[in-house]
Amino acid sequence: MKAAKYIKLEVSDSNSSRQTIKHTNEGIRYLEVVDKCSSRIAFQNREFGKNIIRLGLSGEIDTLLVNSIDSLGKNGLDILKTIKKLIDLDVNIKSEKEGLQTINADGSKNNSIIIMINVMNSIYQHEEKIKLEKQKQGILLAKSKGVYKKNGGNKPKLSYTDFINKEKNKNCLAELKK
Repeated sequence: MKAAKYIKLEVSDSNSSRQTIKHTNEGIRYLEVVDKCSSRIAFQNREFGKNIIRLGLSGEIDTLLVNSIDSLGKNGLDILKTIKKLIDLDVNIKSEKEGLQTINADGSKNNSIIIMINVMNSIYQHEEKIKLEKQKQGILLAKSKGVYKKNGGNKPKLSYTDFINKEKNKNCLAELKK
C-alpha cells in the first residue's frame, strides 16, 4: 500500500502545514500531509491538495486516508468532485469518520459507494442549478422594479461635490465647522 494521510487544519489553528513520513502500528509507511488553509478553497486549489492529486496521477499513492470526507473540499459539490477524481485515478479513499472506502479489499471499486457519490453529485448539481435560477429571477425582479443597476444594485460612487451636497452631509459638515 502506497498511502498518504490528508489532514485539513483551519487557518486559526496554531499548527502549520507540513508533510512528514510516518508509520502505522502495522509498520506500513505513509506520507502525512497537514494542510492549513481556508475551508473556502477548493481541494484542487490547496497547496497540498494539488500535491495529493499529483501523487495520484503519478501512481505514487494508491490510498488516501482522511479523518472525514469533509476535508476534501470547500462544499458538498467540491468534495464529490475530489472523490470522483481520486476514484478515477484508482486512489482508494478511506474515511475514518464515515467508515467508507472506495476500493474493496479484492481491488475492485466499491460500487455502492460509487453509486452513492453519483447520486449525491446529481443532487448537488441540481441544487446549484436552482440557486442560479433563483439568482437570475431576483435580478430580473430587481430590474423590473428599477432598483437593479449595472453594478449589481450597489449605489454608484458619488463625486466629492455630490457627496457634500447631500442634505444630511451638508448638516454634518456645518456642525464640524462650528
